[in-house]
Amino acid sequence: MPDLRTIADFTAALPNGETISLADRLGKVVLVVNTASKCGFTPQYKGLEALWRKYGTRGFEVIAFPCNQFGAQEPGNADEIADFCEVNFGLSFPLMGKVEVNGANADPLYDWLKAEAPGLLGSKAIKWNFTKFLIGRDGKVVRRYAPTDKPESLEKDIEAAL
Repeated sequence: MPDLRTIADFTAALPNGETISLADRLGKVVLVVNTASKCGFTPQYKGLEALWRKYGTRGFEVIAFPCNQFGAQEPGNADEIADFCEVNFGLSFPLMGKVEVNGANADPLYDWLKAEAPGLLGSKAIKWNFTKFLIGRDGKVVRRYAPTDKPESLEKDIEAAL
């Protein structure tokens, strides 16, 4: 039986610990990304910011979830992560509180994303930082992208979803 949930059925924690509903993301095209400040893919923050600035006025949003599960590459606290992202990449898109994306303590949003869009060979696990999920205006997962997929390579799919 298919999972009838959408992004609207989930919440996210802000860096200050406050929980918000993701229901207001319905009607938008959303890119959900697990991030880290000390990763080889960290320069992708620049490309993610460029997508947000290019398509944000058309109903596109990037939501970043810092995660320390891969090589302990996100060791900082919320303030340190936010400062790093602002100073080094001028980030203006939403940065959520730190989450786990795999295992028993995985954030429920990530359990849903992985089930809706399995990775290579049907794997449900997130393999590394900067795995990306594109969610359509209907709140359903459109596609999963590997950490090696550069943000600019997603533009065609984002355009189609908008």
